[in-house]
Amino acid sequence: MRNSHLLKLILAVSLPPIFLLGIAITVIFIFCRRSITETSESQYDVESPYEKQELSDIGSETEEELVLFDGGEDLTICDILEAPGEVIGKSSYGTLYKASLQRSGKVRVLRFIRPLCAVRLDSKDFDGVIKSLGFVRHNNLVPLLGFYVGNRGEKLMVHPFFGSGNLSEFIRCGDVESHKWSNILSIIIGIAKALDHLHTGMQKPIVHGNLKSKNVLLDQSFMPRVSDFGLHLLLNFAAGQEILEASAAEGYKAPELIKMKEVSKESDVYSFGVIMLELLSGKEPVNKNPTGSVLDHNKLLDLYRTEILRRGVKDGTGVTKECVLEYIQLAMSCCSPSTSLRPSFKQVLRNLEEIRR
Repeated sequence: MRNSHLLKLILAVSLPPIFLLGIAITVIFIFCRRSITETSESQYDVESPYEKQELSDIGSETEEELVLFDGGEDLTICDILEAPGEVIGKSSYGTLYKASLQRSGKVRVLRFIRPLCAVRLDSKDFDGVIKSLGFVRHNNLVPLLGFYVGNRGEKLMVHPFFGSGNLSEFIRCGDVESHKWSNILSIIIGIAKALDHLHTGMQKPIVHGNLKSKNVLLDQSFMPRVSDFGLHLLLNFAAGQEILEASAAEGYKAPELIKMKEVSKESDVYSFGVIMLELLSGKEPVNKNPTGSVLDHNKLLDLYRTEILRRGVKDGTGVTKECVLEYIQLAMSCCSPSTSLRPSFKQVLRNLEEIRR
């Protein structure tokens, strides 16, 4: 009996240290195992820098989210992610897909933005930018119907699909319709209305930032729809600079621009002026820096396609060299090297309406 009490006393005194020692050994084992795992993951990241950068951009995985805007109320996450897609465009910062939604049968354009090129989700201005872009509605602008954020930071913008191609293709096709003065004026006036709405029709003005003929879509009646407006606001500095460099190579970059974040209403006007000349001449504006100050009237008239006047005679539209010259001079004022000399889009619209009359 005494031995039994002694055993109980020994167990009572020794059990806590033994228990604590067991816990300590367990903790040490877990710590060592975690260190080995982290070392292994670190080595995997070195071998896969894209994955490492993507995770660092996101910070941590987030829940999927789909923000819907006017016209996109019927969209669901399943619609977007399960839709069969066809690649219709690629850039350094993303990919464009033509997607057929299974449930509704509608065709949409999905713009995938690479996580490496996008601004961080926790950026204080991110939600405001999305809402601002989503609320834009105008007959001459391509609307944003929905915006999806995946659990790994991937982003998708959902737009309507317009199957008649873009303005660049229309200009270069050599079709009779591209020589009609009425089409040229209605297209350029539509673009000007779209840009005027972005600059003055919003509570907070939006600068397009990447205006070019490839970013103007046409419907079957040649009504222009300006796309890609404000896209640079969703991209980080490096991706934005790539857009600016491409714009410079294609001839649309205003001479004062050095950084993408410096785009302005005036730089949009410059790009618009280049499109005006592009429509008239039928030529790609690669490496061109048009200025009206060094060209006389005869040289200005060399910029347009003679088929425009011939077609005007046949159609009875009454287009004259004087009308064409006024149009070119307006384009040149938009492309002025001095930002203060470039007109606003309201001034541009007034001048275009006078030319059309």
